[in-house]
Amino acid sequence: MKYYKLLMVVIAILFASCNAQERVLYLQGVESGSEIDIPKSYEMRIKPLDQLTVIVNSQDPELALPFNTSTGFSSIAGSRETTSTTGTLQVLSVDKDGYLDLPVLGRIKCSGMTRREFASLIEKKIIEGGYIADPKVNVRFAQLSISVLGEVTTPGHYNIAKDQITIFDALAMARDMTIYGSREDVAVIREKDGKRIITKLDLRSPEIFNSPCYYLEQNDIVIVSPNKYKAATAEINQNRSFWISLASTGISLATLVMTIIR
Repeated sequence: MKYYKLLMVVIAILFASCNAQERVLYLQGVESGSEIDIPKSYEMRIKPLDQLTVIVNSQDPELALPFNTSTGFSSIAGSRETTSTTGTLQVLSVDKDGYLDLPVLGRIKCSGMTRREFASLIEKKIIEGGYIADPKVNVRFAQLSISVLGEVTTPGHYNIAKDQITIFDALAMARDMTIYGSREDVAVIREKDGKRIITKLDLRSPEIFNSPCYYLEQNDIVIVSPNKYKAATAEINQNRSFWISLASTGISLATLVMTIIR
């Protein structure tokens, strides 16, 4: 009978361990060698209020200079005095309607385009305007960032250097989830078309690769929810703090009353 009870305890411990492992593992049920299609052609798209740098190059650097300076509107018809293109590189903001105001070319609609698509559009307009015959345009995002909050080791605001970042990259920057993080309840908050869209992700499922939030976009907010064990502990601690505070207040009042009576 004693050995039977000991065996039952061991089985219970092993069962609990298996359950705990299932709670903390990513991509469960995926066998080694599995092939999962993911969108390889993903590119971040420009949105209102994004910040961009636009660099125009040409075999004749002087022809490209007006497009790269804040004085481009007057320089195109004026003198070509020496000015460092690198030194005057401007960070331009997309307005709320999705337009970017460029030197010489003026306002151009860019919202919804990738960097490559917008660069091609600028090259086309430069050629059609007769400014440069061989323009090469490089468009880059400036000050890309995301936020990672909740049950991660180092929550915070993170600057990113590339425009293709996954949900797993974001968690790696935050030094992964804590043991209390809920792998099946991760939220991504994204602003799109004037609305905030909340998408829930289950990082245990291989279906994560098909989610529109597998690749993150600029200003996305990732929130990792606590699992039920952390939530229960927090509730217990909160209740304990409340009763300790109440008891402390009661003792203080009783002491005050006794002092007055005396």
